[in-house]
Amino acid sequence: MPDVTNNPGQGGGPSAPRVLFYSHDTFGLGHLRRSRALASAITSADDRISAIILTGSPVAGRFTFPKHVDHIRLPGVTKNPDGSYASEALGLDIDETTELRAGLIKSAAMHFNPDILIVDKEPTGFRGELIPALDWLRNKRKAKLVLGLRDVLDEPDVLAAEWERKGALVAAEKYYDEIWVYGLRSIYDPTAGLDLSPSFRSRMKYTGYLHREELQDGVVPHEEYVLVTPGGGGDGAGMVNLVLSAYEQDPDLQPNAKLVYGPFLSGENRAEFEARVEALNGRVQTTGFDSRIENLIAGARGIVSMGGYNTFCEVLSFDKPAVIVPRTKPRLEQYIRANRAEELGLVRVLDEYRDGLTVDAMIKAIRALPSQPKPSAAFVPGLLDGLDFVSDRALDLLGLRDAQGVA
Repeated sequence: MPDVTNNPGQGGGPSAPRVLFYSHDTFGLGHLRRSRALASAITSADDRISAIILTGSPVAGRFTFPKHVDHIRLPGVTKNPDGSYASEALGLDIDETTELRAGLIKSAAMHFNPDILIVDKEPTGFRGELIPALDWLRNKRKAKLVLGLRDVLDEPDVLAAEWERKGALVAAEKYYDEIWVYGLRSIYDPTAGLDLSPSFRSRMKYTGYLHREELQDGVVPHEEYVLVTPGGGGDGAGMVNLVLSAYEQDPDLQPNAKLVYGPFLSGENRAEFEARVEALNGRVQTTGFDSRIENLIAGARGIVSMGGYNTFCEVLSFDKPAVIVPRTKPRLEQYIRANRAEELGLVRVLDEYRDGLTVDAMIKAIRALPSQPKPSAAFVPGLLDGLDFVSDRALDLLGLRDAQGVA
């Protein structure tokens, strides 16, 4: 095997700065989309930086990646109804699949030889698959190891039990130089309930939420519409059903809707929904998946969505009135985020416990969207500073600033 501990650039000079992302994806879009936004911001801050995203997302190939950013698709896994995992396509048992993924991750770390590793959400990765790479990087002592956490993980008691079971608490303390929380401490502390050392907490940095921008390519629609998005769609059938029922029950309901099902909505559900959409005579338009959903959000009068992290960032970034219908199973992450945002005046929540998930409640919420206050009406300092913070901090860690702090 060639020597991978010294990776000179062209002409024998020092290697260009490199950032490796581990995107914890077994299902859904959230982790990949967050890692992609972070990689774009960091590589845009200095064109000498290159980045690779390690991801198991089955739809990674349907996204475009920015200049200087690439991805490696890990063998996919899927979650069974009983909560266990299986190989998505290879016919291997889950232990073999995890071992294969762990080997690929470590090999990528050795050959790419990053200056920074940014790990999304899971300190040890899926079923501990990240540990061999973490050990190699830690022993090599070149890369700064960063754990990135979204603003809300789960209920404190549930999270504490989960991290204890996975060995995540020990790994977080042992491996990581810094912990970046992609939110604000004044809104929520995702580590509440964890028995973390003062040293760990001193390494935590709250970045603010991750700002999103309208894409340069593609078209922003100009007609009046509400955008309906259940994110990846795998658990969004209930919300989609409620929205369609609202348009069916109220023939005068306005604005009309554009519905993005998400790539993980089951084919059976989608076929049933499409038959209902056809009967609405154009009042609801649908598409399965749009990798440029930012443009649809930019043109919308308002948003009806579930409460995932990325959608919340987009609602804030494009300053759109939003009705959030958060899921409550298998974890309360979306419910906690949505209700805290409503307390601050950022969104409106359709709360199944408080409001009931009724058709009448959805009709009223859609009708009210055009006159609902925008998130910017609730001034929250530093709310959308996340990408600026992350790119600035990455430049510092990479030593790409001069004595005056200029990149």
